[in-house]
Amino acid sequence: MRVYVPLTLPGLAEAYGTGGLAAGPFLAYAVTPALREWYRSEDTEELEYAALNRAALGSLRLLAADPGAAGRRVVVAVDVPDGTVAADPDAPGEVRVSGSAALAKAASVHVDAGDAEADVRAAAAALVAADGGDGGAQSVVDGAEDHELLWYATQEIPNLVGAGV
Repeated sequence: MRVYVPLTLPGLAEAYGTGGLAAGPFLAYAVTPALREWYRSEDTEELEYAALNRAALGSLRLLAADPGAAGRRVVVAVDVPDGTVAADPDAPGEVRVSGSAALAKAASVHVDAGDAEADVRAAAAALVAADGGDGGAQSVVDGAEDHELLWYATQEIPNLVGAGV
């Protein structure tokens, strides 16, 4: 099953250094029955895009917890065995993966462009208020979602994390 793992650039650098993307159990996002019902589409690509966007919000939450990290959302698409994935029926697209995921199994990496950093930092700072129902804060969070994550091949990870080649 393809899952989308939210990270930060420091988290991606750590995964690159160790070869391990995540050790179970870990939170990820995928096309689940709850996501299909919430998004109301049968188009697989649209559903995968919705799962990717849910993971981008997860990355934003990680950035809110780590204000020292670069203000760029990071999502890694990785394939894991179906039997290791348990969907949360109350959270569209949210899954718990019980096994580990190797970075070598990643299909792609999705990262904000540098020009999104100011909006992403503002969104991370506004998350708590947005979660509490503040409409203005939600608008700030939505502003980060206006930035499309860029697609990168896994071979480009060294350049993304500054390791060079």
